[in-house]
Amino acid sequence: MHAVELLERGRASYARGAWRDAHEAFSSADHLAPLAVEDLELLATVAYMLGNEPEYVTRLERAHRIYLDDGETLRAARVAFWIGMHLTSGGEIGQGSGWLGRTQRLVDRVAEDCVERGYLLIPLAFQQEAAGELDAAAATAGDAAAVAERFGDKDGLALSIQLQGQLLVRRGRVVEGLALLDEAMVAVTAGELSPIVTGLVYCGVIMGCQTAYEPRRAQEWTAALTQWCERQPDMVAYSGRCHVHRAEIMQLKGAWPDALEEARHATRRAAKGNHRGALAGAAYVQGEVHRLRGDFEAAEQAYREASRYGREAQPGLALLRLEQHKMDAAVAAIRRALDATTDPADRVSLLPAYAEIMLAAGDVAAARVAGDELAELATGRDVGFLSAIVAHTRGAIDLADGDAAAALPALRRAMQVWAEIDAPYEAARVRALMGAACRALEDEDAAALEFEVARREFEALGAEPDVARIDALAGARESHGLTARELEVLRLVAAGRTNRAIAAELVLSERTVDRHVSNIFAKLVVTSRAAATAYAYEHRLL
Repeated sequence: MHAVELLERGRASYARGAWRDAHEAFSSADHLAPLAVEDLELLATVAYMLGNEPEYVTRLERAHRIYLDDGETLRAARVAFWIGMHLTSGGEIGQGSGWLGRTQRLVDRVAEDCVERGYLLIPLAFQQEAAGELDAAAATAGDAAAVAERFGDKDGLALSIQLQGQLLVRRGRVVEGLALLDEAMVAVTAGELSPIVTGLVYCGVIMGCQTAYEPRRAQEWTAALTQWCERQPDMVAYSGRCHVHRAEIMQLKGAWPDALEEARHATRRAAKGNHRGALAGAAYVQGEVHRLRGDFEAAEQAYREASRYGREAQPGLALLRLEQHKMDAAVAAIRRALDATTDPADRVSLLPAYAEIMLAAGDVAAARVAGDELAELATGRDVGFLSAIVAHTRGAIDLADGDAAAALPALRRAMQVWAEIDAPYEAARVRALMGAACRALEDEDAAALEFEVARREFEALGAEPDVARIDALAGARESHGLTARELEVLRLVAAGRTNRAIAAELVLSERTVDRHVSNIFAKLVVTSRAAATAYAYEHRLL
């Protein structure tokens, strides 16, 4: 086949996303005669979509040299920008920074205004974000969008406004941020963007929706991303991330076996391109599902895998330690993670687990502080299911603090949201707490109904640890197996005493009381003082 025919075939295959055929055609044509620089850039994109990132960089470097030799300074700068951004995002900071520096030097050679100046604002926004300057970063991304819009550059505009949207969401300006993310997706769904930018915007928008705790939008755009990936079966880039996003939604919706399979599929796809972010995300989802199903060994292995690929294993690993009744390890892990986190959005993701673990440890005061911070951080971003998380946490704290009457309204609010977004596991957890609150208010009929529904949901999901807990709460266990000293400690726990107060009253060390409380939780198959108190009332141990 002649070079001209190969080029025509390569361009046609590129246009329909048949990446393997396009790669074969362009590569064969290049062997017959060096590709024109425009076709060389197409081949670089094809390599990227096939997951061959080293070839992507090599082809772009060659295109860059051709543009320089031809005196095409701005086109050489644009190629240098993409090389620099790719290397930087892949962790090759020195080389990436060098290419971005070259981009800046080339742009500075040109006197007139140009769209490339807008592109150079994007890495500046990332630098400001890394320094914690979210307002400045969002403003810089907005400036980049204005430049792209002025020059009619659709790729630059979509990249800039989705970045600005993500930054505003993280800053707590959720409504503004989501509007920008939706706007970026208009260009994507209209097919206006280049392939690489399309994938970047898809993933950025979905991550922004997740940060905003907006599962409906995340599900909508993930479905669109899935369709885009399915139209390009050869594609390796982005497909792993797509499956991770799908797995996360399946987990929320209670389709846990499907979530596991989807996460494993994400691992297989991401491994082809060594996409560490997708590999880490897939491992973390598997850890979460294994933990909820009670397969603690598999969960620990998955969390460690996520950490190996660069993802923080918290709060999942700390919650796993709680399930394993390793209270000291759980407290230390979640406290370390929270203390090391300053970003508001990241703290929001840790605070609910922190409150849950502190309640299980008997430190209601620390849980209350965490709940108050969570509510404060949620102000302005209290949309989607974040409002349910805030209400759920507040209700659990009030219940543990002995105020069941105050707990119920908050728990009902959480229940309403979980039901609306079809999150069966979270809804069942709230029902279990509502049952304990009703029991504390001596409404046994209501308590029994809540426990029954919660147990049925847990059983359907395969949430074995929660089934065991609900059986204990509902009175399925007839023998508690507590020692006389543990009964004494349990009665004081039920009376609202802190571990320090119990230690003083019984003339014990706090460490000894901590151990007694941990043993009580293990024997009663509960994870909080509220649940232990409810069990004690139900079995007339007080």
